[in-house]
Amino acid sequence: MRKGLSEKEIGFISKLELRKKYFFTRDEIRDNFTSTNEMNVYLHRLKKKGRIIKLNKSKYFLIPIKAVGQRWSEHPFILIDEMMNSKDYCITGKAAANHWKLIDQIPSEYNVYNTKRHETIEIFHTKIVFIKRREKNLPKRIKRKIHGHSFIIASKEESKKWA
Repeated sequence: MRKGLSEKEIGFISKLELRKKYFFTRDEIRDNFTSTNEMNVYLHRLKKKGRIIKLNKSKYFLIPIKAVGQRWSEHPFILIDEMMNSKDYCITGKAAANHWKLIDQIPSEYNVYNTKRHETIEIFHTKIVFIKRREKNLPKRIKRKIHGHSFIIASKEESKKWA
């Protein structure tokens, strides 16, 4: 069952959608609220209603109003890049091998070597496994673009060992 949105929720969701800003931070919406506490309450309500997803401490993903039945999918590489704030990570494993067309198998999980997190999360039915490594132990990586958004992935040579 769908829950309705309040006038204030529609107000700042509309501002974000008009700017096509689906990934946003707390600082970007702060001017819509009178206090931090009020902002926390509205963000909590929107998470319960399934309108936003929390990616990290301060970054959120807005599920567009145009999403049918509140079902929306974003490319996993873009999600990973936004979660890691575009630094200190590298997409590896079968996801990297698939990206370089070394294998045809669509990955069931996305391995991410990084310097901070070590956990497994599931967003949009996509399993993302964060594996903590030292900066010097991250594989050789390069920056690529998908749907106009940059992400960092293991080089083709590094990805051959997962093929």
